[in-house]
Order: sequence, then structure tokens, then C-alpha cells
Amino acid sequence: MQLEYSTYRTLSGVKEVLEIPRKKPTQWIIYLDNQPKFYVDFFDLENESNAMMNSLVLCGKRDIRDVLQVIGKRNNVKLSIPSISRIGIKKKLNSIRKNITLDPLPEEWLSYSL
Repeated sequence: MQLEYSTYRTLSGVKEVLEIPRKKPTQWIIYLDNQPKFYVDFFDLENESNAMMNSLVLCGKRDIRDVLQVIGKRNNVKLSIPSISRIGIKKKLNSIRKNITLDPLPEEWLSYSL
């Protein structure tokens, strides 16, 4: 999949994040221990992990950050979605497109009874 490494200057310093070009609101890159590790698309239902996340977030009307927090506590891992700037002030310095393969969230981490 084609992803973008982007560098931003913010009030708190320079930050590098991995982004999805032409991102849809249902697509997310999830970080494990501050490193990009997983890719989730709620409407790609061919993958069981994505279907389970669709159920947990969209059908359960929960925020994805809340769901990731519960999954992280249950499995003793640190999952996050990076934010570039909390107050919205940022300037894009550069970006590089690369073909990167990210795995879906492990199915054993997901449970319909969150």
C-alpha cells in the first residue's frame, strides 16, 4: 500500500508521522509503542479484523481511541493514533511516498464484548 512519511513543524517541535494519502474517515494507521504497525479500514470487510473493528467502533458508536485504549489494557500493549498538533498549528515540511505493508490488528486482541 502506498503511504506517506510526512514531517511537520509544530509548536512542540518537529514530528514525523505516517499518513494515508487521500485518507477516508474509516481508514486508520495504528501505532504500537509509537511505531506504525497496523492498518484498519472499517469498510474492508473481507478481513475479519476490519469487520470486528467496524462492529466495535461504528456499530457500537464509540470513538476509535476509546476502543484502542480498552484493547491495549486487555492485552497489555500501547496502541495509539498519532496526532500532529493538539491545537492545530502545524506546517508541513516535506513528505515521501513509500510502499509499506502494515498488518491488520490481531484477531485475538479483538472481542465483541468490549
